[in-house]
Amino acid sequence: MGTVEAADELPVADRDRARLHQLGYKQELKRGLSVLSNFAFSFSIISVITGVTTTYNTGLRYGGPVSMTVGWLVVAAFNGCVALSMAEICSAYPTSGGLYYWSAKLAGKDWAPLASWVTGWFNIVGQVRPTFTDARDHEFWAGTTSIDFALAQLVQVIVLLGTGGLNGGGYMASKYVVLAIYGAILIMHGVINSLPIQWLAWFGRLGSFCNVAGIFVLLILIPAVAKERASMKFIFTHFNTGNDMGIHDKAYILAVGLLMSQFSLVGYDASAHMTEETKNADWSGAMGIINSVALSSVFGWIYLAALSSLMTDIPYLLSPDNDAGGYAVAQSLYNAFHRRYGSGIGGLVCLGIIAIATFLCGSACITSNSRMGYAFSRDGAMPFSRVWYRVNKQEVPINVVWLSVAVAFVMALTSLGSQVAFQAMLSIATIGLYIAYALPIFFRVTTARKSFVPGPFHLGKYGVVIGWVAIAWVALVTVLFSLPVAYPVAKDNFNYTPVAVGGVLLLSVGAWVLHARFWFQGPITNVDV
Repeated sequence: MGTVEAADELPVADRDRARLHQLGYKQELKRGLSVLSNFAFSFSIISVITGVTTTYNTGLRYGGPVSMTVGWLVVAAFNGCVALSMAEICSAYPTSGGLYYWSAKLAGKDWAPLASWVTGWFNIVGQVRPTFTDARDHEFWAGTTSIDFALAQLVQVIVLLGTGGLNGGGYMASKYVVLAIYGAILIMHGVINSLPIQWLAWFGRLGSFCNVAGIFVLLILIPAVAKERASMKFIFTHFNTGNDMGIHDKAYILAVGLLMSQFSLVGYDASAHMTEETKNADWSGAMGIINSVALSSVFGWIYLAALSSLMTDIPYLLSPDNDAGGYAVAQSLYNAFHRRYGSGIGGLVCLGIIAIATFLCGSACITSNSRMGYAFSRDGAMPFSRVWYRVNKQEVPINVVWLSVAVAFVMALTSLGSQVAFQAMLSIATIGLYIAYALPIFFRVTTARKSFVPGPFHLGKYGVVIGWVAIAWVALVTVLFSLPVAYPVAKDNFNYTPVAVGGVLLLSVGAWVLHARFWFQGPITNVDV
């Protein structure tokens, strides 16, 4: 305790360095982020304007407006418990390793290596942040591999509408063209993430600004332009049961519809992964998590309500035969401007605003991926760790940045062949992060319940209760993710989440039993503590 108190009396820069030294690491990354910049990365990755837009079809199909507007509030409340628990742990252990480091420190000496190993692999697999859209087909979780693939699809829809729409001879890009667009976006994000941290901080703040500004612009334009708008009663009470998926039980429909909101509020572990580049890290990292989730919850709900006011003809907007190919948000915005001005160009501009926010969200995702990969390889947990652990003269983990780009592209290649394999990858990407979030929280309220030493931000006597609520919520969400999404169940609509999650668990534990337990001891100190 004397060492910690002495560290607290140092200037901020020296205190951050000293605290990292106490946790077992030397300062290797450039520490140039403020609390605002740290927040900006998580806020940009959550990017509700991206998440809500690209997952809106699912919420509209499963329950409609009420499952989204009311369901969002339910999800936001419980997700807030997850964020608070993570923030408390982040304040105690501000390292780039984040979740897997926390598990190692909280699970106890005997279980630390295994807990760290499993948490790390679920985290790094889940880092390829998923979104999905059933804009051109009716397959749940089979539309995208990542934010960048969702952006490639959105660009394709903008081009389709801009050239006349599906029913007017518009250009419908093939899956190969969409993949090429996706690859180009990934390369741009790789280049951006090769820049020094000062530039990345600027892009992070720009992403936050675009998210907030984009939502405010759409909030002004939608009521000003739309001639036909749904009533407040429709927005907050209408329950859509016509999903064409063979599901008729209202409770079941509502449960599946909640997933849209849960998908849209994920990725805030980025604030933890950026702590070694953040000033006053043990406070700023925690604030980044809490504020990004809180503001995203507020802005997301407002944006959802505004979009829902345009959904006056749900069957038409979900139909794959409309001009946008079934992309409900794109079709509704296009219709609003076309009915008012005789041209849908204004709708395309709105979609362009969403595309810019999505692009910056994807860039922030690569940043978070690379910092997680850097930390995991620093502790020797990844194949060829010495390669990925290197930083360049600008103190950027350049090799793992491009590894993140390459892995994201390879994952998307499955979309050209087997949709079964494609769905399986998406399934584990969606739930992997939530499992990684829950594991250190579980250890915090069990094995470390009495030994946990909090940082500057802590929940006091409520920490354990909030932690158990967070764990229960993640367990429930994991079950919801595993439910069939269409009946009768067939190979084309089978939900592969349980298989994929079980596969990652089996592979990680199997690798541990057969190989890793002989050499992996959890986080490795690279200084004399």
